[in-house]
Amino acid sequence: MPTQRKVDSVEEIAEKLKRTTGLVITDYRGLSVAQLQDLRRRLDAADVDYLVVKNTLARRAAAESGLDALQAELVGPVGLAIGYADSVITAKVVNDFIKQTRLLAIKGGLLGKQVLDADTVKILAELPSRDALLGQLAGTLNHSVAQLAGAMQGAINKLASGLETYRQKLEAAGAAS
Repeated sequence: MPTQRKVDSVEEIAEKLKRTTGLVITDYRGLSVAQLQDLRRRLDAADVDYLVVKNTLARRAAAESGLDALQAELVGPVGLAIGYADSVITAKVVNDFIKQTRLLAIKGGLLGKQVLDADTVKILAELPSRDALLGQLAGTLNHSVAQLAGAMQGAINKLASGLETYRQKLEAAGAAS
């Protein structure tokens, strides 16, 4: 029979999983207490919770949250980085920590309600930020608009040149008659 503490833990994890916009499941083996605290500080700064949970409780919370697809990832020592604001920032912070320490392993993740494998989480973490992508889009659109304006200006110049030539031809014909 589950204790009240375990029931409360499952409810807390399930509530967090329901609110998450981005989740990264990690294997935290090999981290010292100081390194785990460093990871938590980095994640806290990005509005991300890091929970070390028992698999049984995590699986129950996932099922309660309607995320049954996560069951396969919740094996072995599991740490959950649960983000609430930006869906990609969770993966970016965890990936940056891995690059610096080489200690943490990504097991999988969640983007919205889509379950991701470890490789996809790493690819997601390497994407440029939202602001950078919007800047690239704006630059592309600006370039396309400039090309369109240049093409239209060329067509207008050709039309004006043709009309000017026709006007001169009419004047010459009118002067000759």
